[in-house]
Amino acid sequence: MAPTPTPEPRQTPGRRSGRVENPDYAAFARRIIRAHGRRIAAGDVEALPDLLSLADELERATQDAVIGLRQAGYSWAEIAARLGTTRQAAQQRWGR
Repeated sequence: MAPTPTPEPRQTPGRRSGRVENPDYAAFARRIIRAHGRRIAAGDVEALPDLLSLADELERATQDAVIGLRQAGYSWAEIAARLGTTRQAAQQRWGR
């Protein structure tokens, strides 16, 4: 009798998939940023510039996302609708 093959980890019953959906990932990022703000508020004034630098990182990440979406064929109107702005405003801000 041949041995029973060991299932791949993703096939193991009860084990969660390693994949995280984008809304869950974004919620996680928001929790981290809020927690970082609370830690700074507790008395770490030297870390305040680090918190502000996250805004720059978010802008760069948004720029990368928009570039990727445009390359994937999304229109400025589709992107703008998701961002709650006009096509023209989105193109002016991220259409570099």
